[in-house]
Amino acid sequence: MISSFCIASVDLTEQSVCDYEPPDRLIRQYWGGSGLAYRLAADRDLHVLPLGTDNTIFFICGLLTGLRVPTACKCSVVARSPQTGLWSESTFGGYWPAQLRSAGYGGLAITGRSSQPVYLVISSEGVEIKPAGHLWGLDTYDTCESIKGEIEPSVRVVCIGPAGENEVAFASILEGGAEARAAGRTGMGAVMGAKNLKAIAVCEGEYPTPYSGEKLRSSVRRLLPDIQRYTEPLKKWGTAGGVESVEHAGDLPIRNWRDGAWPQGARKISGQRMAEQLLDEHYGCYSCPIRCGKMLKVNTGPKAGAVSHGPEYETCAAFGSMLANEDMDSLVAANDRANRLGLDTISAGAAIAFAMECSEKGLIDDSLPWGDAEVLMQLLDDMAFRRGFGGQLADGVDAAAEQLPAPAGEYVVQVKGLDVAFHDPRAFTSMAANYATAIRGGCHLEGLTYFAESGAFPASNLGLPDEWEPSADEGKAELAVRMQDYLGTFNAAGLCKFLLRGRFAPDGMAEWVTSAAGLDVDSQQVVLVGERLFNLKRLLNASLGVSRADDRLPPRLAVHPRPEGKAAGVLPHVGRMLNEYYSLRGWSEEGLPTEETLQRLDINLEV
Repeated sequence: MISSFCIASVDLTEQSVCDYEPPDRLIRQYWGGSGLAYRLAADRDLHVLPLGTDNTIFFICGLLTGLRVPTACKCSVVARSPQTGLWSESTFGGYWPAQLRSAGYGGLAITGRSSQPVYLVISSEGVEIKPAGHLWGLDTYDTCESIKGEIEPSVRVVCIGPAGENEVAFASILEGGAEARAAGRTGMGAVMGAKNLKAIAVCEGEYPTPYSGEKLRSSVRRLLPDIQRYTEPLKKWGTAGGVESVEHAGDLPIRNWRDGAWPQGARKISGQRMAEQLLDEHYGCYSCPIRCGKMLKVNTGPKAGAVSHGPEYETCAAFGSMLANEDMDSLVAANDRANRLGLDTISAGAAIAFAMECSEKGLIDDSLPWGDAEVLMQLLDDMAFRRGFGGQLADGVDAAAEQLPAPAGEYVVQVKGLDVAFHDPRAFTSMAANYATAIRGGCHLEGLTYFAESGAFPASNLGLPDEWEPSADEGKAELAVRMQDYLGTFNAAGLCKFLLRGRFAPDGMAEWVTSAAGLDVDSQQVVLVGERLFNLKRLLNASLGVSRADDRLPPRLAVHPRPEGKAAGVLPHVGRMLNEYYSLRGWSEEGLPTEETLQRLDINLEV
């Protein structure tokens, strides 16, 4: 296999560091990324408080991260989530993960709490804990620049902003300063804040080399043309280039998931329009041929004149369609502000949409009109600094709803405590099965089944039909299972899931893992690894009480059809899908992995 996958164990209470080398059998079973992190977590106390000193936060790179493999740039962050209470994860790219591998580490396991703010500096010589009192209170961009000035310009930094310092339930971790690649979901930034950990800086060292460079280069040369061909729209416009087509499909959430069509608004905030009017440059993550990142000029707000990471599709929905906000400049400014503050834009947008609906219905005294750009910017600050009604939202929409009159709960659109990402299960019904069963809650990335339903990824690569009826329920449970299993291997390998847009199939994954990492696997074994990871994660959260009762959609998506647009009138039958889903997974009727399934997948844990 490839060289060392050493994990640095850091105890911030004791201010101590030691190294740990995972056994080869764990690497072979779980590869890297979130799967390996969950397996390491299984040997610890799973019932820790999310913001307690004993909650370990893992930063684990993918198996291929840092190698010259297309998109091998990812790192997963795993801890018990302050937003959902579950063991959960968030993944980011950029250059920090690859640079961590160059320093000789596959990951970090950080526990305890420092008595004073600190940051870590990691190099091939080890891990150093440094004081960060002077950085506390800075936004994420300024933090990155300050640390670069203290150490060296080539250092790569992940850090939290004021939202993480104030333990906002959906605080994010940002990488790369203005380039702003984010571990956005499930509040991992709050876990860092609770530990008084402001940032982690990594110095560049020697990158790992592939097990068989010749075989890897041959495979990449053969697969790369299709990857580049089919991902060309991402290169031109980024993920925001899909806003108009998603709206046309009835998939774009509008006014807190309430409306059905918004064609003029979608056009005004599309990635194509941003590229025409605001684009400064394209950029990409480490070893990425897609280069979907867009640096845009900020024309309004407190940072007018700055150039920073442009909004992704999810942020266009969060600060655009969800709020009925058609002002492109305010959307770009809000994205910049949220990244600087260290807020997950998906949950932030969901919280603001919830607040605007509560205001409309007279459930709160604040006047928060739909589409108001000033309200958007003010609430971002108020959430990050826990002021006024924003302070209530900072603990999550469900917590805020509990403090309001009863109808407020109807406006909460979450699964397992996580705000649903902005692809509508009433447009592509396989997403209902995916959202209901996703390990971390309302997460689109665990399955990306709408890629298959829309034709962006040929499901025949997984032994399923290529053509689907978006409004039907038949076969959607199996599609969710197969896609979840395959997508799990991307986190474990450290690859970007946008490779799916390049028609990247399991046999390609098998070639890269075999030639780059030296694990002899075929396409069936690739998907089996993903199945093992998914069941392991379900098993750990079952120990916290997760069962069938939690595998459901919120009322707004389960019983209220979209009133207009292409998906008008469609409602997915979640109960029917779950019965089929559990049978295919080898789970009990209560949604728990059976002993037979655990044995088949070689998962031997006592949790």
